[in-house]
Amino acid sequence: MKIAAIDIGSNAARLLINEVKINNRKPEFIKLNLLRVPLRLGMDVFTLGKIGEEREKMVLDSMKIFSDLMKIYQVDHYRACATSAMRDASNGNAIIQKVKDTSGITIEIISGDEEATLIYENHVAEGLDKEFAYLYIDVGGGSTELTFYENGKMMYEKSFNIGTIRLLNNLVSPANWQEMKEEIKKNIISKKPIIAIGSGGNINKIFSMSKTKDGKPMSLSYLKKTHKELNELTVDERMTKYNLREDRADVIAYALKVFNNVMSWSDISRIFVPKISVADGLIHNIYSQLQNKK
Repeated sequence: MKIAAIDIGSNAARLLINEVKINNRKPEFIKLNLLRVPLRLGMDVFTLGKIGEEREKMVLDSMKIFSDLMKIYQVDHYRACATSAMRDASNGNAIIQKVKDTSGITIEIISGDEEATLIYENHVAEGLDKEFAYLYIDVGGGSTELTFYENGKMMYEKSFNIGTIRLLNNLVSPANWQEMKEEIKKNIISKKPIIAIGSGGNINKIFSMSKTKDGKPMSLSYLKKTHKELNELTVDERMTKYNLREDRADVIAYALKVFNNVMSWSDISRIFVPKISVADGLIHNIYSQLQNKK
């Protein structure tokens, strides 16, 4: 069975195609293709309130390519979801209709809470030590999703309008940070030590830069040191020194600021980065729903 997930975020759109095979009665998810297009919808939406003509055309052209790739790979099932930027865009629904008309792809606009749930669908914490509690932190272009997991249960989830594109455009107020801090102090509480699980392109890149071995955590002190180093460089200098694309170099320090704040306010000193995403969560969600229908 081949399943595809389309995640249209505030910074980029991603198409993930997986083949699901049953191995020892358990599903094995094999990545066939991952395509990322830096649409940067949030650059329009968070400043103008809508998606401009140039980026609208990029959305339509990208979805045609995604549709063709799904046909080439003979995808059996797919789900396409749009998050923060499309939620906030005054012309979001009109563009979704145009996508349907031109490529046949049906896009759902999902809430921040559902976005957080999709990250949780990866069930990474289920394979980790039960002596700890876990906080999933997903930092995107338009929002940050937190999901707190303890004793095999999701205890808390919330989406905050704090994302890298909003920060880049100076659209996150002290009140936004204060709300996040108060929510964390009130809800991310455990008698067990808490470990973070990070997701999103920026933390994946930081993990690669750190040379940390897969399955090992990064420390908060390392994140703070890296944030300081990146903050002292221009975007061009970051691109040269760390071999970053421009659309990564201009937001990566903002992503680290979010991770550092969340971890500090939660009294978390370590973060695992298992390279999960909303798209991966969508794949697992589609598969689960298909199994439940049997």
